[in-house]
Amino acid sequence: MTGLPAQLLPVLRQLSPDTFLSGEEIAQRLGCSRATVHNAIRAALAVGFAVHAVHGRGYRLAAPASWLDADRLAQVFAPRGITLRHLDQVTSTNALMLQWAAAGEIHAALDGLPTRAPHRSLLTAEWQAQGRGRRGRDWHAGLGGGLMFSFLWRSGRPAAQLSGLSLAVGVALVNGLRAMGIPRAQVKWPNDIQLGGAKLAGVLIELAADKYASDVLGPSTAVIGIGINVSGGEGLTRQVGQAVTDLHAHLGPIDRNDLLLGLISALDADLVRFERDGFAAFRDDWHACHAHQGQPVFIQTGQGETVSGLARGVDAQGALLLETSAGVCTFHSGEVSLRAAQP
Repeated sequence: MTGLPAQLLPVLRQLSPDTFLSGEEIAQRLGCSRATVHNAIRAALAVGFAVHAVHGRGYRLAAPASWLDADRLAQVFAPRGITLRHLDQVTSTNALMLQWAAAGEIHAALDGLPTRAPHRSLLTAEWQAQGRGRRGRDWHAGLGGGLMFSFLWRSGRPAAQLSGLSLAVGVALVNGLRAMGIPRAQVKWPNDIQLGGAKLAGVLIELAADKYASDVLGPSTAVIGIGINVSGGEGLTRQVGQAVTDLHAHLGPIDRNDLLLGLISALDADLVRFERDGFAAFRDDWHACHAHQGQPVFIQTGQGETVSGLARGVDAQGALLLETSAGVCTFHSGEVSLRAAQP
């Protein structure tokens, strides 16, 4: 993916699905040329965002769009001590948050914020040019069709004690989604959220280098990247070659601001619990919402080996326990990929 024209999102925010708006009026509102508006619409169509264009009438959205409202979000998050930064487009929210977390100077894209991201910073974006998933994979999301954000957690625990963090985050997301009306949301080891066997969301956790930390056994900083499919799951299924679903298919139209507020509330609360009690406090909950608990699965290791068995949950550190013909084997998330066995 490449970056979007700077005026694309400002132009789209002027549009609604109800009435046509001429290119001239949009240009007057934004203080730009009609050619700029025209080019922005063309760029939107090129990335699959549907806009109806009718000669002599102008433009309108083919369907309602829910854009993130930074002012509204900040009014809620600021009193809670969460620092919000919203950008229209980034290469990757995790990549930028990693820079902000460790910066010794103000990064150009985050001009005006503290030189180093404070604990519980939140970075959101409407578009990622190079969204990242686990094991170096790309994260795909159509314009307006996903919710992508990164949350910074400065932990008092050393990195070695964060091995179960991604699983705890999965439980937090399931809790948040269930509270919003998705009772069948489940976790797939190690860090996917599934619904009806299809992928709904993914988690990528990266530890930020800290130039101020001198003790490897001391506090650590985690960047928690989350991507959720809000709409467009059918197209993503064709694009990535695996079953993908979205919230719209199960809830209908959803305000992404409400979604973000609900998920951050659940995540923030469960991170406090993880900080206090570690993964042990989440293990039973994780087993209860594990999509493959007690079911036949197969593991593809980083060395190309395939191992089959029954998923028996996870150990105290979050490693997968697989009951095989040779006994119970332990697998760590960095080296394997889990799939359900075919009936």
